[in-house]
Amino acid sequence: MPVKTTCPYCGVGCGVVADRDADGKVTVSGDREHPANFGRLCSKGSALAETIGLEGRLLAPLMNGQPATWDDALDHVAGQFARIIREHGPDAVAFYVSGQLLTEDYYVVNKLSKGFVGTANIDTNSRLCMASSVVGHKRAFGSDTVPGCYEDLEQADLLVLVGSNSAWCHPILHQRMLAAKEKNPACRIVVIDPRRTATCEGADLHLPLRAGSDVMLFNGLLAYLAGNNVIDRDFVGNVTSGVADALAQVAGQTVARTAGACGLTEGTLELFFDWFARTERVVTLYSQGVNQSTSGVDKVNAIINCHLLTGRIGRPGMGPFSLTGQPNAMGGREVGGLANQLAAHMDLENAAHRDIVQRFWRAPVMAEKGGLKAVDMFDAIADGRIKAVWIMSTNPVVSLPDADRVRAALDACELVVVSDCMRHTDTTRHAHVLLPALAWGEKDGTVTNSERRISRQRPFLPPPGEARADWRIVCDVARRMGYAGFDYAAAAEVFREHAELSGFENGGRRDFDISALATCDDQAYEALEPVQWPVTRDAPSGTARMFETPHFFTPDHKARFVAVKPRAARNATSRDYPLVLNTGRVRDQWHTMTRTGKTARLLSHIFEPYAEFHPEDARMAGVKHDGLARLTSPWGKMIARVVVTSEQRRGCVFVPMHWNEEFAGAGRVNALVNPAVDPLSGQPESKHTPVKADPFRPKWHAFILSRNEITRPASGYWVHGQAGNCWRLELTGNERPESWRDWARTQLGLDDVAIEWIAYRDPAAGRYRYAAVRDGRLEGCVFIAPNHTLPSRVWLIGLFAEQELSANARMSLLAGQPFGDGEDRGAIVCSCFGIGRNQITAEIRNGADSVEAIGQCLKAGTNCGGCKPEISKLIATTAIPLPSSAAAAQPQLAGSLTE
Repeated sequence: MPVKTTCPYCGVGCGVVADRDADGKVTVSGDREHPANFGRLCSKGSALAETIGLEGRLLAPLMNGQPATWDDALDHVAGQFARIIREHGPDAVAFYVSGQLLTEDYYVVNKLSKGFVGTANIDTNSRLCMASSVVGHKRAFGSDTVPGCYEDLEQADLLVLVGSNSAWCHPILHQRMLAAKEKNPACRIVVIDPRRTATCEGADLHLPLRAGSDVMLFNGLLAYLAGNNVIDRDFVGNVTSGVADALAQVAGQTVARTAGACGLTEGTLELFFDWFARTERVVTLYSQGVNQSTSGVDKVNAIINCHLLTGRIGRPGMGPFSLTGQPNAMGGREVGGLANQLAAHMDLENAAHRDIVQRFWRAPVMAEKGGLKAVDMFDAIADGRIKAVWIMSTNPVVSLPDADRVRAALDACELVVVSDCMRHTDTTRHAHVLLPALAWGEKDGTVTNSERRISRQRPFLPPPGEARADWRIVCDVARRMGYAGFDYAAAAEVFREHAELSGFENGGRRDFDISALATCDDQAYEALEPVQWPVTRDAPSGTARMFETPHFFTPDHKARFVAVKPRAARNATSRDYPLVLNTGRVRDQWHTMTRTGKTARLLSHIFEPYAEFHPEDARMAGVKHDGLARLTSPWGKMIARVVVTSEQRRGCVFVPMHWNEEFAGAGRVNALVNPAVDPLSGQPESKHTPVKADPFRPKWHAFILSRNEITRPASGYWVHGQAGNCWRLELTGNERPESWRDWARTQLGLDDVAIEWIAYRDPAAGRYRYAAVRDGRLEGCVFIAPNHTLPSRVWLIGLFAEQELSANARMSLLAGQPFGDGEDRGAIVCSCFGIGRNQITAEIRNGADSVEAIGQCLKAGTNCGGCKPEISKLIATTAIPLPSSAAAAQPQLAGSLTE
């Protein structure tokens, strides 16, 4: 029976329909009735059914690596937490949680920490992506309120994307924007980003500003608006405060001065300013490029100031819009998931709010001051102030900055408890106690997306092994610690309490209010339709847009301008570290890959961690395209594949944040990342780390493809994962074995008499190829070279699908390239349909001159649309050859063909 649920990836909050047949096979499709996506799913969402297998799952509690009963594990956690609190006080324990938790999970762990243990040392990985936006909202509106809704993006005439590669990070929302632009000829899209990202392919203007200069740019826009009298004087005069100070801060800031500071041409910047000034319906969307900064809060307020000055907020098609990174980053904020918050959008530092929550919870104690934010929390673990930490549904050894210090902190901690669905992550290997949690498809609860829309996550799979819901695990520990108030029978009961608290002594004084849902019974909770908060007696169907009546949640009910002054990054570049490292995401991977890394389809787009350089920076560093580079910062090192492109801004290098020690050796970029944080939000500076780059030149390079999983090396550079019907391992080394043949056979683990070996050796060139065939089928192959120049893997991976290798396929293995009728699809561009670069360029040369034409020929781009920017770029850059009668030469083999 089909079950409607919600995607577990980004903050768009797409509706999903999961169907499980009688044999247990699950299919996933988009929910056509869900207002976030109307049936569309991105490549990650489309592949959800491929990620729900039990391979690698944590299915029973473990203590010190040994199986344990739930009773023993829970008794140990409760007893040790109680002892440490008794001996060292409540601030000696901490909880580090996640936007992957459901709201019900988040609610009970915050209740336990702040109202019963009495510590605010609970923070969330949402600190790493959304904390600056939270503080910016509160400074401007008096509350953490996202004003708009997705419909605003379709009603706007100008969409400004700041530090947001929405084409890859929020693809379904990006496709909604592009569709709206196509319907509205007046609509323009502007992208403000140091890199030319995939999002720029659909934009009318790209401003490649100098990294970190966003405040200067939006202060310049504010000055331009004021200088050209683009001011909604009634709005500013009646419902805002602080405008005089904000304008005084930008007085005299000219377009020329702004352009110079931002590294932009004056004409390009003035064009953007003019579009903003002349366009009433403007939505400014921002994401991690704004938030992940030591001046992230100021960047948020610089954006909001421009909307306040023009009165462009609270009306259709306009407003500042924060795009959240996780499926429940918003839900975590609703229940006080950050160390400086209380539940129901109340303030921890506000004594009246503490009293409200304490009385409602009937809590014995209440934390009275803000707790340690994420980076500070792990510093406190490192120096022994925090002696026990419970980590839930997140992987901080990969995702936090200065990640090697985080790893060392956990090694030194007296008690590390980890609740997770996966057995092996970079973080779980440091746990004393592992508690098996439910995963997506098994969980029951709610999440809230970027537009304040609450949606249900419903289970369609049975709990595997001994796994339990996170909220239930927390309650089991709380009761063992002697705390009342944790006797919930189901997630619906937790939700009702959460909803009731939101309306408790509210009276319209707080933005977050879903009290109309507090009386929903279990049946109504099960059937709950997506709804945007506030959901009150006066608005029982929810609220699409906030501040339509300009009443803000400040003491005087006025929105506040905030005068912000541009500040340099905390750690500047230098002669020793001349480049600025900027981290981010790729299209088909999610966070630290514990889910998306399980599917070969998603790994096919980008298999290895990479570093993107401007050509001049690559030349200065001595690194070459497709070679390897070692990146070094004052905090750590990593190795990545080099991509040289003029679409990268000079002086910057971009590296994705996903790879970890389960998938790559020396591939954790956050080991390098600057641990400096915004002084107000505590959000780390993930977009501006000073680094240097050097060529990494091992003595040999190799890749291995095998039908059986390949053992990963203990050290050195390597990348491992699934690839079609086989496993793939990329690796390098400095020590040459005595016999490459014996080494290859050992790597494949195949040496019985039934194996037929195909081999090619060219010792003079240092190139070797070995393939193992059993009963006509390819079992594995090993390709070795003295440098990174190795054959395409895509066509080789395709050979594993053949039941019997043809003569041409055997020749291909020797030649190192497709032979005869073989086809090399090239690097995968469309992961939904497995369409490669070579296939697309061939159709372009045959006359397909649009993305739509490619879709008709190959289906590429017709599902999620996430590959459309890459297809568009290929159309623009593919040369159309002149007719030629030259016959294609057959591949020539050098060296010796021997066993």
